[in-house]
Order: sequence, then C-alpha cells, then structure tokens
Amino acid sequence: MVVMTTPVRRHLASSPFAAEPQPIIEQYEMGDQVCHDAHGIGRVVGVEASAVTVDFRGQHLRVTSPYRKLAKL
Repeated sequence: MVVMTTPVRRHLASSPFAAEPQPIIEQYEMGDQVCHDAHGIGRVVGVEASAVTVDFRGQHLRVTSPYRKLAKL
C-alpha cells in the first residue's frame, strides 16, 4: 500500500509573492490544561522535543508537533 503525502511548498527567492509565515509552535509544560478537538479537555503529563503526552481522563495520548488539534486553556 502506498501512502501519498502532500509535498512541501517551497518559496523561490525570486518570487514576487511573500512567503507563507511559518506556524508558531506552542510550548507546553507539565500540568498545562489543554483541549483537543476529538478527545476534549486533558492535562499534559509528559513533554518531549517534538511531542506531548496528554491525560484525557485515564486515556494517555501522545500528540506530535505541530499541535494542530491541541489548544492550551
């Protein structure tokens, strides 16, 4: 099975259009309360360089960066 991914859009230096800004990756700390689109409200129980582990009422979920579906409360 072949998995198709969307190619990364590159910006040419000679382009007259402005480059798209890089998304700001939010920093999380242990104990932060967060909200996930699918899992609801939870608390950060683990922090890594490119992921956070969140406890959603007994279910631990590892969310990788960028955290598109995760918001700090």
